Amino acid sequence: MALDIIEPVGLRVLIRKDEERRTTKGGIHLPDDAKIPVITGRIVAISAQVENDPDYPLQKYDKVILDPRNVVPVDFEQDNKLFVIPIDDIVAVYRRADATETIDAATEHELQDEPELTFDEDDLEDDDEFEA
Repeated sequence: MALDIIEPVGLRVLIRKDEERRTTKGGIHLPDDAKIPVITGRIVAISAQVENDPDYPLQKYDKVILDPRNVVPVDFEQDNKLFVIPIDDIVAVYRRADATETIDAATEHELQDEPELTFDEDDLEDDDEFEA
């Protein structure tokens, strides 16, 4: 039995949409007929054109936020969670900051808040504390 593979072409990616939530973060249960569009998913496949373009920093399995208006459903699975979408419809990528990046960013922020120390050469000459 041959394994079918879906490979997006052009400036497109293949997305597996996330599960729809039936409960809000605040704990409110939504009725079955409530329609809140799911606009997040994981990249399953990337076209060669997107993969080789440094302007698109996307990788397989990245979690993305997408604009659902131009998605093309792929009738490949029973639950139909696969969609081919144009790269321009990806509006954001979730990234987890490394611990070192977080520390560097915090340090940089602290340094920006500190006043810059300045002095004149005359100030050094008047200071008798440091003379031997």
